[in-house]
Amino acid sequence: MKEAAPTRRLPFAFFSKSLIFCLLLGKLNNTSTPSDSKKRGLCIMKSVLTGTEMGKLWATYIGNTMGKCMLSYYLKHIDDPEIKVALEYALDLSTTNIETIEVFFKEADFPIPIGFTDRDVDLNAPRLYIDEFYLHYLRYASKAGMSLYTIAVPLVTRRDIRDFFIKCVEETMKLQSLVAVISESKNELMNAPVIQPPERVDFVHSKKFLGSFINEGRPLQGLEIAHIFGNLNNDITSKALIIGFAQVANDKKVRTFLERGKNINQKHIELLTEKLSQDGLPSPTLKDHFVTSSTVSPFSDKLMVFHKLDMFNVKIREYANGISLNGRKDIGALFVRCQAEVMLYVEDGASLMIENAWLEKPPEAVDRSKFINK
Repeated sequence: MKEAAPTRRLPFAFFSKSLIFCLLLGKLNNTSTPSDSKKRGLCIMKSVLTGTEMGKLWATYIGNTMGKCMLSYYLKHIDDPEIKVALEYALDLSTTNIETIEVFFKEADFPIPIGFTDRDVDLNAPRLYIDEFYLHYLRYASKAGMSLYTIAVPLVTRRDIRDFFIKCVEETMKLQSLVAVISESKNELMNAPVIQPPERVDFVHSKKFLGSFINEGRPLQGLEIAHIFGNLNNDITSKALIIGFAQVANDKKVRTFLERGKNINQKHIELLTEKLSQDGLPSPTLKDHFVTSSTVSPFSDKLMVFHKLDMFNVKIREYANGISLNGRKDIGALFVRCQAEVMLYVEDGASLMIENAWLEKPPEAVDRSKFINK
């Protein structure tokens, strides 16, 4: 008769840690005290905000107040019923985000930022862009939002704020899907170039795969195509938007700044298009013709300058992503060059906003040197 296998005894530490985890999980599920206002089913907890949470909520608030101004104006000049649905969905997201963050700030005794208000938009101004442009704008705006929200999720520690950013990601992904479906139905979806699948799995056997800083070397691989094409889309949408801004801006310095941004967009479009053309790959088409001939500004100069800073900040992150996933030295060098030009432009734009007292100060740590040097 075989002896029964000895029972494996788990150490006490295992049970104690498991018990603590279960108790902690139960506590977490019951610690959120409901606030008077609930947005999207989130329980708002009255608690001190960390610097990270302040910064991410503040940036999200400012960006969504700007987006609300833009989308409200677009909805005053829209004929296509399907595109109107996407604009309304996006506006609802921005409005809900603003209201939710205001609850977070009030609960934490944090002053509500000014951001952008009705004074920054003239809803009665003539149409500046045709309907199709709105689809490309929404694609950019949702991409910008996703880059902010996804980075926030692992950085914030308060559960209700983390849940808020997770919800932002989910809703923004729904918006991206909606815009893609509508764009495809209207032949406005800019597909990346198609390449042939490999015949078999292979490995790199030569360092020539990395190329050189001077010559293009081997053909582009999939990830390089993705980031070149993605940055091209950003520049094309950015250029169309900035053409409209430049023709309606009131201040001469602002017009000069916007014109410079348009030239940077055009330059980068040409550089990136050349890389695709070298391998016989197509590039997306310009959308400059989506801008009308109106010269009446629907937006304040403050909003337009800030919007371009926001758009070019997205380009900085996108170029960095392209650098990190690139395998060819010449492509990496091109992204670094483009990124450096954009960073200088953003710095000059921030200086212009400071000069006009437009740049709202984000939350910052206490400057203790002031106390020491009193």
